[in-house]
Amino acid sequence: MFWKFDLNNTSHIDQLLDREGVTLRELMEEEDVLQECKAQNRKLLLFLSKDHCMQELVTLITEEPPADLEEKTRFKFPNIACELLTSDVALINDKLGGDESLLEKLYHFLEQEPPLNPLLASFFSKTIGNLIARKTDQVISFLRKKHNFISLVLNHIDASAMMDLLLRLISCVEPALLRMEVLNWLNEERLIQRLTELMHTGRDEERQSNASQTLCDIIRLSRDQANQLSEVTEPDPLLTVLESQENVSELLKNMFEGERTEASVVNGTQVLLTLLESRRSGLEGLMDLYSQGFERSYTVNSSILRAIEPHLKDFQQLLLNPPTRSAILTTVGVLEQPLGSARLHVARLVASLLQTCDLSICQEICRLNTMDLLLDLFFKYTWNNFLHLQVELCVASILNHSAHSDHQNPGLQNHEERPATGTGSQVNEGTPGQNSTSDPANTPIQDLFQHCRLVQRILDAWEENDKIQAEGGRRRGNMGHLTRIANTVVQNLEKGLAHSQINDLIKELPEDCRGRWEGFVGETLRETNRRNTVDLVSTHNLHSSSEDDDMESPFPNDLSIQQAFSDYQIQQMTANFVDQFGFNDEEFSEHDENINAAFDRIAEINFNIDADDHSANAAAFEACCKERIQQFDDCEEEEDIWDEKEINYATQIKSRSRYMLQHHPQLGIFQVNLFIEHYLCTDPGWTASFSETEVSSSSAWGGSPQQEGEGQQDTNWASFTEFQPFSR
Repeated sequence: MFWKFDLNNTSHIDQLLDREGVTLRELMEEEDVLQECKAQNRKLLLFLSKDHCMQELVTLITEEPPADLEEKTRFKFPNIACELLTSDVALINDKLGGDESLLEKLYHFLEQEPPLNPLLASFFSKTIGNLIARKTDQVISFLRKKHNFISLVLNHIDASAMMDLLLRLISCVEPALLRMEVLNWLNEERLIQRLTELMHTGRDEERQSNASQTLCDIIRLSRDQANQLSEVTEPDPLLTVLESQENVSELLKNMFEGERTEASVVNGTQVLLTLLESRRSGLEGLMDLYSQGFERSYTVNSSILRAIEPHLKDFQQLLLNPPTRSAILTTVGVLEQPLGSARLHVARLVASLLQTCDLSICQEICRLNTMDLLLDLFFKYTWNNFLHLQVELCVASILNHSAHSDHQNPGLQNHEERPATGTGSQVNEGTPGQNSTSDPANTPIQDLFQHCRLVQRILDAWEENDKIQAEGGRRRGNMGHLTRIANTVVQNLEKGLAHSQINDLIKELPEDCRGRWEGFVGETLRETNRRNTVDLVSTHNLHSSSEDDDMESPFPNDLSIQQAFSDYQIQQMTANFVDQFGFNDEEFSEHDENINAAFDRIAEINFNIDADDHSANAAAFEACCKERIQQFDDCEEEEDIWDEKEINYATQIKSRSRYMLQHHPQLGIFQVNLFIEHYLCTDPGWTASFSETEVSSSSAWGGSPQQEGEGQQDTNWASFTEFQPFSR
């Protein structure tokens, strides 16, 4: 029906271009000017590429519009001008990148006094960034001639658009050899050192924040590109400087010199965390600790750790005396002394340092009693789950690596083996990493159980929470993480790398404490884990009839069923799922070969049950299936498919489903129905009857046609008196 409507309208822009004396502003008033530009309208592109038009477009994105204009239309034309200049049209790119006068006009924007208009700064950054990607040689050559380019960009680093411009210079230059030339040029301009200087406590917070984010992004981009560009053997000069001990020490000096502000601590620590960053973080990192032990994914240069180690005492002081913060109102009451971002970032840093398994770092953390202080904060701020996760990571890191010196530094690159730091009278108490904790008998694990009293704290906190809940109070917010910490202790006690040492430390506990711990693990923790993992449906505790109790389960073991169904539920979508979703135009075709196109994809679903072939349950399941699967026999007499047959499978379904839920409580009702359906579809013992007049006397949906003392009753009404209850 589309031919009824005239949808082939000619653009009004062509009519304007045919008129003499048309101006750029008149064209920009048209709603489809950008669309026509991207559609390569030849007449429009020739007009836009004229010298006076290009000059006007650049002026619009680099000069403030008149202040007397209406606010909602004041930046209309600068926005359109930016979109036209960055429309990625070759004719416009060639004109803008090849005309040095236009580049000079763009560059003049940086020479203004700060602060820049943030919107114009974004237009400028987007335009230059597009030229860096499309006209790389011309633009890089032009910028390298400007000796104050880096200085001007850093002078305006409070505008986030300048940060984006620097990152484009690092990531958008190709080929690889030219990119290396740009990196060497930026290194010669001391870009990293200048950004590090902006992290000083006396700097503006906005500059500190953007400088920190720029350094973090440079670290990630450089590491990613080093992994992807295998043909470049020369190391990234910017990353080399960032990971050097000299630069990290300068960063830490700027953080702690003068008045310690929360902004300087947070921004500086974010850079350190990025330098220590593993390929996995958060909960995935925690699961790594549980499963991998020493095999960490860290690629940490030893110089970073050697620079951080002397300043661990400064971070310790931040935990004791954080920057002052005013009280805040929370959903659980007024918090007089909030934890604060500074202490939270220190906790994150300690967790990252412990995950490196560096012996000297761990010893210094023990000497400073940092873990004891973090546990104090864990139990004090019961509603700060960000802190709880970091403390949990710290505990898991200590428990998951052995305390012996022959396992030191398993995840470090370029980390030279260091000799033992000395013991006894030869120890210098004032030197970090060289103290009495270097004695192999005094290890992080020992410190955690003896000095930090981890087991006693877990027991006391659990009992206190039970008391609060018994009095009608609210469950504490750190109990979930406390449960996981307790489980970590139990798991490492059973099969961890340091299980023998942990076992000895548990035995050294006072007798009453050891008894409390054993009772807690055997009863309280076990019950808590059961409640946390049990399926909600199984709490109904459905009862089966007496004849079901002697039935042998025809199904494979519970874990196999549950795992199979779980795998079935979380199947990955195919890569072309979006294209296949819904109907394609071809499916409306009248050709017979396309009729089943939408259903062919169903065969791709894979639902396998990985059961143990040698288990009794699996054998019983196979036997049951073979008994009920009927083969086609051409010799048998065909039955009339229209004959009425009696349906009598309600009792069988109820019996088997209740049996499944009783003997396999972790299965959901949907899993049970799924297997019951498979069970019944292969059972020859049931027949169908669709008669409306014959109803069993035991049916809940009616009584017998004749009952004593009563007349004829309507059999269409249901009687629920004979239903057995689902739970008791």
